[in-house]
Amino acid sequence: MDIRGALFALADLFMVYAGFTYGWKFIRNYKNYLLGLEWIIVATSGTNFLMYGLLGLRPDSTSFHIAIFFDAFSRSVGITVILVLGLMVVTHGYKPSRAVDIGVFALAGLVGLGLTEYALRTMDPATHHVGLTGALFLVAMNLLTTVFLLYFAARLWNVGERIQAVRVVIVTFMGFAVAVTYDFYDIPGDDANRTLFYIAALTTWGLQMIVYHNAYRALHNHNRRPVPLSPLTIDQTVGQTHRST
Repeated sequence: MDIRGALFALADLFMVYAGFTYGWKFIRNYKNYLLGLEWIIVATSGTNFLMYGLLGLRPDSTSFHIAIFFDAFSRSVGITVILVLGLMVVTHGYKPSRAVDIGVFALAGLVGLGLTEYALRTMDPATHHVGLTGALFLVAMNLLTTVFLLYFAARLWNVGERIQAVRVVIVTFMGFAVAVTYDFYDIPGDDANRTLFYIAALTTWGLQMIVYHNAYRALHNHNRRPVPLSPLTIDQTVGQTHRST
């Protein structure tokens, strides 16, 4: 294994670690199955992709088709709609029902299957870039999610979690750069397997899962703190107490 192959394996293992570890934390600590299961799905995808790369499997293999499905699943609905709904628990007090949890993952599965069929039909055999319509759809979904994530960062900034806010902004723009590069641009000097691109992409996705978890935790903890009473509220409370006596 050359240095590129080793870095690819390390980046993939990092993403797998982030997905399984922080996905389980979402479920165990916050009962947030939307984010927890999506993180675990990304980690499972990374495990399959690692085996595909290390074993040198071909694009006609089952592992490659599974990789395409997981990729379509997360890029279309998983790290877009599911991510936004999961974060809305701490930004808007949203409490998704079990039906929503099941429904949105079912939707992601259906969209993933449709995009898998589209990708296999339109994919460039040399670059693995999918057709223009599908590529633009995936970028548009990422762009809309980026807008929400910037709002998420602003909420963190406003409650004093400025380091978390900056980290969210950084990894969000890193993720957007990966999204717009994915099916449109090849890194100069990269090989036929796009190893350099995937080293950057896998590292970025791993960082996103860790940073978004920690930012979620920070906003969750802020939301649970008791709201201090203002002087006016205290005066009104004291006045009501005196009148009642």
